[in-house]
Amino acid sequence: MTYTRGLGQQDDYRRDELIRLIEHSVSRLTLQELEALYYDMCTKNYINDEL
Repeated sequence: MTYTRGLGQQDDYRRDELIRLIEHSVSRLTLQELEALYYDMCTKNYINDEL
């Protein structure tokens, strides 16, 4: 049996907080680190180049 629920207000706040932390961290990466991250995310299908 699977239990799923929608995002609550607390979940939305935590999601926004995590996005801010990730954006800040990514902005400090070198070009080589960004390329490695991009490659890793593409191979895991987190990024779709057809934007």
